[in-house]
Amino acid sequence: MRQLAIVLLLAGCASTSTAPIPPAPKMSAEIKAQREQQHADALIWYGRRTAYLGRYQEAIDIFSDGARLYPNDARMLRHRGHRWITLRQFDRAVADLTKAAELIKGKQDEIEPDGLPNARNIPTSTLQSNIWYHLGLAHYLRGDFESALRAYRECMNVSKNPDGVVSTSHWLYMTLRRLGQNAAAANVLAPISTDMDVIENQSYHKLLLMYRGEIAAEELLKENDAAIHYGVANWFLYNGERERAKTLFREIVSEKDWAAFGTIAAEAELHRLD
Repeated sequence: MRQLAIVLLLAGCASTSTAPIPPAPKMSAEIKAQREQQHADALIWYGRRTAYLGRYQEAIDIFSDGARLYPNDARMLRHRGHRWITLRQFDRAVADLTKAAELIKGKQDEIEPDGLPNARNIPTSTLQSNIWYHLGLAHYLRGDFESALRAYRECMNVSKNPDGVVSTSHWLYMTLRRLGQNAAAANVLAPISTDMDVIENQSYHKLLLMYRGEIAAEELLKENDAAIHYGVANWFLYNGERERAKTLFREIVSEKDWAAFGTIAAEAELHRLD
């Protein structure tokens, strides 16, 4: 009872206080910028972790708040663009990621921390590589392979480690094949080797080795991986095995990995084919 009385007394004092609220403390421009940066970082992590829980529209709303508060921060549009892709809103993704690409022009690239760290806890991507990668993907999913090609070329320029090289090379190769530029596609495969130190993008690495003829497609189809299955199905498609590709696309979308890029790409292919 005594503790309850104290709590009620304190609550009453707080509610009846007429003391004026002091003005916000003055701070230097440097400290203000630092605190705004910390707030922007917190918003991004809030949005990313909300998306990891599958609450994609809520994550988009968070990044939208961030874009209004920090209109020159390309990270807000980069992450919102990614989640527009998840929700199959490709035009909106292109708009966001195109604007993000404009915001990074002339700026130094920066490592993008991993939300779900890999086995070595080494981030493998950067802000600029992620902007170009997802912009290329959004164009690709719309079937605009010419625009996808330009974005993936830019992405390759800022892909500095084996993981970045194999992920970008995979989509770049497929884009060139869809455009009928087979010689250019073969050139993409030239630097790929079995001894590349790939940390987390093994699926793309295996697909590239398949494109080189070093792994059989049937071997890769044994793996439970939407990205691999999409790559193999697409390989069937641009090598003239249309019905086999369609069958595999249907199998991919029937699985439960709804947010995977391989699933989204398979959906887009079926929409175009049907």
